Amino acid sequence: MASGWAKDGAVQEQIDASIEDALKSVRGRLHSGKGLTHCEECGARIPEARRKALPGVRLCLACQSEADKKVKTHSLYNRRGSKDSQLR
Repeated sequence: MASGWAKDGAVQEQIDASIEDALKSVRGRLHSGKGLTHCEECGARIPEARRKALPGVRLCLACQSEADKKVKTHSLYNRRGSKDSQLR
């Protein structure tokens, strides 16, 4: 596939880098270790089923939903390999 001056496989490398960045961000937000029985934000009891499904869980479902809204969503556009990024 011809794409200007890009080397062969450059598009796939950009896609792979974007996916790796997104995975790194998600893995960084996962808790590990012993979870809590009560939410660290509001103090509500965390259901046993949630604690079993998500080891290391620290927030109840309501607080986790609010926390997820605050997380910046990822753009799938990888600026590292674009020509435009060199102009800014």
